[in-house]
Amino acid sequence: MIDATVVGAGPNGLAAAVTLAAAGLEVQLIERADRVGGGMSSAELTLPGFVHDVCSAVHPGALASPFFRAWGLEQRVPLAIPDVSYAHPLDGRDAALAYLDLDRTVDELGADGPGWRRFVGPLVEHFAGVQTLTGGPLLRWPSDPTAATLFGIRSLRLAAFGGVDAQGRGATPGRLGFATEAGAALSAGTAAHTVARLNTLGAAGAGLLLAAFGHTVGYPVPIGGSQAIADALAADFTGRGGTIRLGEHVASPSDVEPSRVTILDTSPEFLASYVGEKLPAGYRRALGRYRRGDGVAKVDFATSAPIPWSDARVGAAPTVHLGGTRAEIGAAEAEVAAGRIPSNPYVLLTQPTVIDPSRAPEGQHTVWAYTHVPAGSDADLTETITAQIERFAPGFRDTILASAHRSAAQLAVENPNDPGGEMMGGAVTVPQLIARPVLSRAPWRTPVAGLYLGSAATPPGPSTHGMNGWYAAATALRDHFGIRTAPFSR
Repeated sequence: MIDATVVGAGPNGLAAAVTLAAAGLEVQLIERADRVGGGMSSAELTLPGFVHDVCSAVHPGALASPFFRAWGLEQRVPLAIPDVSYAHPLDGRDAALAYLDLDRTVDELGADGPGWRRFVGPLVEHFAGVQTLTGGPLLRWPSDPTAATLFGIRSLRLAAFGGVDAQGRGATPGRLGFATEAGAALSAGTAAHTVARLNTLGAAGAGLLLAAFGHTVGYPVPIGGSQAIADALAADFTGRGGTIRLGEHVASPSDVEPSRVTILDTSPEFLASYVGEKLPAGYRRALGRYRRGDGVAKVDFATSAPIPWSDARVGAAPTVHLGGTRAEIGAAEAEVAAGRIPSNPYVLLTQPTVIDPSRAPEGQHTVWAYTHVPAGSDADLTETITAQIERFAPGFRDTILASAHRSAAQLAVENPNDPGGEMMGGAVTVPQLIARPVLSRAPWRTPVAGLYLGSAATPPGPSTHGMNGWYAAATALRDHFGIRTAPFSR
């Protein structure tokens, strides 16, 4: 019997595996795909020589992650951190830009500068406390009550006054403390990352956190693609004696050798099927109540030139939020929540080659873009996404050399951790951030002895930060090996 088995080599599975190996255990990591990384992988999806990120592309969560900081991410993987964390084009006026430098952001926002400083400034000042609060289970007393209070009050205000219905009725810039559309739109762009209506606390809190990241750690792009992070983790793991087995499908405990501990970097649905009746009935019912969010449809483009943005400054931002005003973005997200595909959608776009030219042949570029759709949708959104980019960058269509579309249904087939094409590990709501996937002070521990869940369906939730896997590994080390201080502890 070996010490530990980790099933799933996504960012959390890799984090769990390297933590266990660093503790001196004999560990095997099993992955159904032919490469490690899961959602943190890269591939030539359009044309030879054009490297695209399969899922996660920009990594503020990783740079802020206590696990990745302790593991030495910045020393192991070359990262490019742009001066512009993210940009938000608007019709008929200059784009709103969030610089890494908060003061520069405030200055360039003009009339909305004071509102933006009130919105995010205190969170930047108390960033360590905000990161500690959001980087762990919410079912605990905050270590920094001041940061928790500042974060909570702003989240409540944003959810209460920032909601928009499917007709665009609701929030106005003034209700959110802004003088124009610029500040309100900038806040909507980050909140919409959660694939949820803007009037929810989950979307408001996540949006505030992403805004604070933009003025603290920044929005880093791994040189060569997100696969570089996965490969570095895998190399460290095997260097510590770990074994990686690729291309192996695991459906039940009988598919792997017996081990003292098993950690699943998988969905709660997989957990339920993996052990079946071994789970107590109450726990199975709790897993059955776990809710999924909506899905995404993704398009990757290979282009012959940079995107010709109407505001050329947007070309300096690897991360771009498209969709227009907060009212337009809120209406689009409300339509998705109602089961419809919006004609004027929110689009999250990355243009990594503006800061990492190694990903495409000289003078050419890769573009990564997705929009939100009802879970399980098989619609091809290539034209819809292209039109939304063209709205703010006339002539973009003429630069396209090739494109590759993946519907929500296709994404679900490619990665069973994303049922319906949902990439968040479960709906990002406050109840599901507290009870993820069940209400427990140690939700990584299952009722089956030696079995742990360490995916995005556990605290602290989605993002490429590795903390879910680290918490699962730390819990297993304490429970079964008497190791109370896990490697890479904060």
